[in-house]
Amino acid sequence: MNKSLAFLVMLVMLTAMAVVTLRHQSRLLFVEYQSLQAARDSLNIEWGKLLLEEGAWSEHRRVETLARDRLRMATPVARRVVIVKEQRGAAP
Repeated sequence: MNKSLAFLVMLVMLTAMAVVTLRHQSRLLFVEYQSLQAARDSLNIEWGKLLLEEGAWSEHRRVETLARDRLRMATPVARRVVIVKEQRGAAP
């Protein structure tokens, strides 16, 4: 009976150690999970800001103003516009 009691005590101790180890690993993984979620949220916020910035930079009115002011571009008069039609089946 003494050996079986010692064996059961040993099993209980091993089980307790396994529970403690798994609980610790679980907590570490949860902390890592939370930090990854925070990083994901931060990247999503940055992505949204970049999309807004892209929209502002590519706004037609802004592009046209920059083309007129900085590059001195203007809309050509109608007689200077040439329309090129694509020929089907023509070799490049």
